[in-house]
Amino acid sequence: MDLSKKIKNTEYINRFSSYLFWDVDKNELNMDNHAPYIIKRVLEYGQLADWNLLCEYYTLPGITIRAKEFKELESRALSYISVVSNTPINQFRCYTIQQSNPKHLNF
Repeated sequence: MDLSKKIKNTEYINRFSSYLFWDVDKNELNMDNHAPYIIKRVLEYGQLADWNLLCEYYTLPGITIRAKEFKELESRALSYISVVSNTPINQFRCYTIQQSNPKHLNF
């Protein structure tokens, strides 16, 4: 990786809300190599500024393609990405898996 791309990568990571990546070393994150992790975190816990930054880097179609492959995603985040991208919710893998797992009955 050349130096200018590494600086750009670090710049993007540092612009996200600090609490998003509390459990990892932000210096080790790479916007390209860790895209699914970053996208999932922003969808589930990010603020609007984080979402805008995510769209600036990956674009909405790129985010949607990656989100379709998630095995699990919080229902609120799934609904959001489905509506924003105008993609039917049943095209997301996490929705299909969620529907095939029966829930426990509460007594």
